[in-house]
Amino acid sequence: MRSPDGTAPGDTGVPGPVRVARAAAPDFDAAPMVALRRDLHAHPELGFEERRTSDVVAARLAAWGIPVQRGLARTGVIGIVHGRDGGACGRAIGLRADMDALPIAEHNRFAHASRHAGVMHACGHDGHTAMLLAAAQHLARHRRFDGTVVLIFQPAEEGRGGAQAMVAEGLFERHPMEAVFGLHNWPGYPAGSLACSPGPVMASANVFRIVVHGVGGHAAGAYLAIDPVPVACQIVAGLQHVVARNKSPLDTAVVSVTMLHAGEARNVIPDRCTIEGTVRAYRGEVLDLIERRMREVAEHGCAAYGARCEFEFIRRAPPLVNHEREARFAARVIERLVGPSMARPQEPAMASEDFAFMLQAQAGAYAFIGNGDGAHRLPDHGAGPCMLHNPSYDFNDALLPLGAAYWIGLVEGWLGDGAEAPSTTGSAPAPAATPSRPSATATGTAGA
Repeated sequence: MRSPDGTAPGDTGVPGPVRVARAAAPDFDAAPMVALRRDLHAHPELGFEERRTSDVVAARLAAWGIPVQRGLARTGVIGIVHGRDGGACGRAIGLRADMDALPIAEHNRFAHASRHAGVMHACGHDGHTAMLLAAAQHLARHRRFDGTVVLIFQPAEEGRGGAQAMVAEGLFERHPMEAVFGLHNWPGYPAGSLACSPGPVMASANVFRIVVHGVGGHAAGAYLAIDPVPVACQIVAGLQHVVARNKSPLDTAVVSVTMLHAGEARNVIPDRCTIEGTVRAYRGEVLDLIERRMREVAEHGCAAYGARCEFEFIRRAPPLVNHEREARFAARVIERLVGPSMARPQEPAMASEDFAFMLQAQAGAYAFIGNGDGAHRLPDHGAGPCMLHNPSYDFNDALLPLGAAYWIGLVEGWLGDGAEAPSTTGSAPAPAATPSRPSATATGTAGA
């Protein structure tokens, strides 16, 4: 039998923290951090709807004497922590955590499972928020740095354009900073490991929609109709050749058809068939090539069978590219924190992250923290794997002190005594990995 908070008799419910180099690890009381994270998990909110979450964040910051600013990107929260000089030196860095959840029905049945039907923290943003709050409390209490730390609690990372909105509404003009850093848990990496490397880390996110317009009719009289279904099938096959035969094998890209919709009855040839899916790439030139060839395949394929084509391609988020100097600085902080054996090279992923918009506007770096293989989950978890965007996922609470220690290490390494980071502004963006023609209708995405 388990208690109301999900623990067994004699079990505190607080996992043992992962190994951290003692010289680099601040002392944390893990229990409040775990309780906060599980409270956030139980009350997930979708992008731009994080009202309770932002209230919790703002209240915690205010209780620790941290000035709070609200309203940026609607539900975003900014906390300002000045160092021992009161920020007089004018230097600053930003730390960003995302707050939103996903429209997923949770399969877990432990005590802190979602209380909101159809909404779930399936990407670990509850843990990201808790780690940054823990770091904020420590920084405000000890202030072993000069300058200013800008705490960025971002709404709407999951495809609703939160980072893009914050940048557009003047985040970096209102809060000038030398660098901005992000952190995401990564299932499959060993718990307690951290990774940050220069260059492309996550791919651009793009979606497409192709409508094949034919002529409907009776299924027994197909010769009198223009059947859009076989035309769509030819187009789907042709799209795979775009990646296999049109781009260089040295460039990474993915074209995935994920939806095919047509018809409402077995004996009726429909008048249209809709094809939808996603495209991922790291380089803008490759994305340009893929979009052009996809349009040609779709339009010429329809024309060959007498059908009409409607083609739409939307670029939602650019690739996430870590800046050289900031990524190498973060990697040194990581190695001091967890030691060489747990400091991993960061393997690029084809998922996307809207922190990319921040890195287009400001130098910085995005790190991964290993979430393990799912063995950390409490009894009554779902039967599925502990992977991102899976209804059986749960954040690994043992990472909370490590993630907070990483944030503190960045601040004290950049602004503290013996800081190694230069006082000049950060390195320039890496234009080669930026989409060369962003869509005017881009709305941002992440974890997608």
